[in-house]
Amino acid sequence: MKTITIVVPTYNEEANIQSIYDRVQEVFAASLSDYGMQLLFIDNDSQDGTRALIRGLAEKDERVQAIFNATNFGFSKSCFHGLSQAEGDCAVLMFADMQDPPEVIPEMVRKWEEGYKIVLGIKSKSRENRLMYLIRSVYYGILEKISETEHIRQYDGFGLYDAAFVEQLRKLRDPMPYLRGLVAEIGYRHAEVEYTQELRKAGKSTFSLMKYYDVAMLGITSSSKIVMRMATFLGMGLGVVCMIVAIITFILKLCNWQYFNAGTAAIIVGIFFIGAVQLFFLGFLGEYILNINVRTMNHPIVLEEERINLKRDGEA
Repeated sequence: MKTITIVVPTYNEEANIQSIYDRVQEVFAASLSDYGMQLLFIDNDSQDGTRALIRGLAEKDERVQAIFNATNFGFSKSCFHGLSQAEGDCAVLMFADMQDPPEVIPEMVRKWEEGYKIVLGIKSKSRENRLMYLIRSVYYGILEKISETEHIRQYDGFGLYDAAFVEQLRKLRDPMPYLRGLVAEIGYRHAEVEYTQELRKAGKSTFSLMKYYDVAMLGITSSSKIVMRMATFLGMGLGVVCMIVAIITFILKLCNWQYFNAGTAAIIVGIFFIGAVQLFFLGFLGEYILNINVRTMNHPIVLEEERINLKRDGEA
C-alpha cells in the first residue's frame, strides 16, 4: 500500500488543528481508502495551544506525526523542512488556514498515478480580499517576466510532490530555500490542478506585511538577476542623458548668456530624481547581499526540539 504524507506547517493555529485532522481523514476515508495516510504537522514554536492539540492527536492516532521547531524559523524554512522530512511515497504540502481545500488531494493523486512527479494546486479563483488577490497577481506577473526560470502563476506551494523530488530537497544545503523556484529549476514534469481558494476557516492570520515582503524578496533574489542589471543599464542611460543635457545647457549658455537661465528648480528636481533611483537600487542590492550573506553562513534550515511518531532522523 502506498503512503501519502500530508505536511502542514503551523504557527498559532489551535483553532484549526482538529478541523485539519477531521477533513483530511474524511478525504482519505471517502476517496483514498487504498492509500496509507500520514499527517505531519511542523510547528514553528506556537505560543498558543497548538502543540498540545497536536500531541493529543498523535497519542490517539499514530498516523499523526509532529516536528516541533526550537524557535520560529520563518514560514518558508518550516515548509521546506517539513516537506523534506516526509516519509511517504509522496507528500502533499497544505496550509493550516484551510484556504487550500484538502478535497482537491484525490485529483492530485490521480495525476501522480499517471506519472507526474509534481502536481501543483493553481488558484483559478479566490474568495480572499480582492486587493490582496490583485497584488499577488501583479507580483506573479512581474516575477514571471524577470525570472531566469519558468515561474508558475497563482501557485503558493500547495501541491503533491513525489518521493523522488522530496529526496532531491534533502540533498540541498540551502539555508534560504525557495520552494516555488525549486519546483521549476529541478525540472520534473508537473501537472496542474485548479481550485477555488477559500477564506480562512478559523483563527487569525499571523502573516504580517513584513512577512509578505520577506517572501516576495526571497522569490525575486533567488530567481532573478535582472533587477541588478536594470540598475546598471539605467545608470548608464541616465549618465548619457545627463551628459547630453549638460552639453546642451553649456552651448545655450554660451550663445545666450545674457538671456538664458538654466533654473535652479530643474537642477534640484534632477538631483532628487537621480538620488531616488540610486536609493531604490541600493535597497535592492542590499536584499541580494543579505541573501548571499545568509547562504554563505550555511546555518541549518531549522533546529528541532522534538519529533513525534517519525522514523526518519532529523536533518536540518
